[in-house]
Amino acid sequence: MVASVCPHSSARLLTPSGGTVHLDGEDIAGLSARDFALRLALLPQTPSAPDGITVRDLVARGRTPHQRWWRQWSSTDEAAVDAALAATGAADLALRSIDELSGGQRQRVWIAMVLAQDTPVLLLDEPTTYLDLAHQVDVLELVAGLNRSHGRTVVMVLHELNLACRYADHLIAMRDGRVVAAGAPSDIVTPDLVEDVFGLRAKVIACPVAGTPLVVPEGGRRTEPV
Repeated sequence: MVASVCPHSSARLLTPSGGTVHLDGEDIAGLSARDFALRLALLPQTPSAPDGITVRDLVARGRTPHQRWWRQWSSTDEAAVDAALAATGAADLALRSIDELSGGQRQRVWIAMVLAQDTPVLLLDEPTTYLDLAHQVDVLELVAGLNRSHGRTVVMVLHELNLACRYADHLIAMRDGRVVAAGAPSDIVTPDLVEDVFGLRAKVIACPVAGTPLVVPEGGRRTEPV
């Protein structure tokens, strides 16, 4: 699982200013929309849904790339929706309107939708935005499980550095659109990096629970990023 990178070029929402973006060795610019959607699923930061749509119907939209004019909805699609709802703990919400759900429940449903798309790669743009800490942890535990138990490659944007350190296998730290550091959290997260990227003076200690880097600000003292 990779955290703290911007997915928009990878998802073809932005055209690279230079070079190319490859997925499984192929330039994504040369892939058809359907072929691309069968390989990579994107959950944007603020997704929107039609008013009154049920959870199950929303999750079923993840199966759209699998439909062809000669192959409409099938038992395979039904099973994929069931599996996605079960994997995200949202099966009991299936008949409820998305409008009735809490922020944490909605995020689980959106993740179920991209999971139902059944792609090997998931791009999640700030999946913990607007969630309280408990729901942030719930969502990241879910995503980590999809990565480790279901073999999905997950790329996320996260601005909460301590959570990124805890859940990501690989971090890419960026400032002003440029990569500052990349590697395992324990290898790259240092006081110098935190000050360089965030302008924040901090200590970096081992998390007493997970053993991952834990950033502790030094009394709120702040410098301008270099």
